[in-house]
Amino acid sequence: MSNHAMENAATILKNARCAIAFTGAGISVESGIPPFRGPGGVWSKHDPDKFEKTYFQRHPQEVWPLLKEIFFDTLGRARPNPAHLALAKLEEAGRLAAIITQNIDGLHQAAGSKTVYEYHGSTRRMECLDCGAFFDSASIPLDRLPPPCPACGGLLKPDFVFFSEPIPFEVHQAATNLARQSDVCLIVGTGGEVMPAGRIPHEVRNAGGKVVEINLYETRYSYGFSDVFLQGRAGVLVPELVGMVMGRG
Repeated sequence: MSNHAMENAATILKNARCAIAFTGAGISVESGIPPFRGPGGVWSKHDPDKFEKTYFQRHPQEVWPLLKEIFFDTLGRARPNPAHLALAKLEEAGRLAAIITQNIDGLHQAAGSKTVYEYHGSTRRMECLDCGAFFDSASIPLDRLPPPCPACGGLLKPDFVFFSEPIPFEVHQAATNLARQSDVCLIVGTGGEVMPAGRIPHEVRNAGGKVVEINLYETRYSYGFSDVFLQGRAGVLVPELVGMVMGRG
C-alpha cells in the first residue's frame, strides 16, 4: 500500500459532504472475535443449521449452550480496538454520519459511536418469543439454560438475525436511504458477501459517490469498484486514515 493511496483516501473523506462507514467481521477480529466464514470461522466449527430459527424453537435446550459459548462468553469479553475507537472519533468530529454494520457485537457503541445501524441485530438485547418483550442481555443470567423470560417464563432469543429470519425492515430501509444520500462509503472489514447488506456500498456508488476500502485481503469490492483500496489491518489503517483526515498526519 502506498502513501499516495492513503493520501487519496484522506482527501476523499475530507471532501465528503456525507460519509458513512460500512463494517463487517474484519473490524472485530482484532478484538478477539472470530469471523463466521472462512478457515477458523464459527461455521467451520459449528453447524449453522442449528442457528435456524425454527430449529432453535424446537430444540432450545440444545442450541442455547452453543449461543452462550459463541455469542456471550466470547463476545462478552471483547473490547473495542483502535479501529472502532477511530471511527467514533471521526463521527464525533462531524466527519462521519453513521456506521452501518453487519456485526452483532456492539463494539461500535462501546467505542462511543452514536449512530449505528445494526443490519443483523445485536447480542445486547434478547426477545421473548412468547410475550414479545425485549430485555437488556446483561440483565439476563445465563446460569440456567435456556434462560426464562423474566416477564412470562417463555423462550428468550438473542435479538440478532437467525438463519431464515428476515433482516429488520426498519434498519434496512433507514440504512439504504442514508446510503443513497451519502457521497462517500468507507468499507472496513467486509467483502460484501452477505446480502442484502452487501449492497450498501453499491447504493453510494450508484448515487455518484466514492468508495474507500480497508481490508486485510482483496474482496469483490477491491478492484474496479473501490476508488481506493488500502490493504492491511483495520486496527492500524483506520486510525492512520482518521488521523490524516483530522489533520494529525
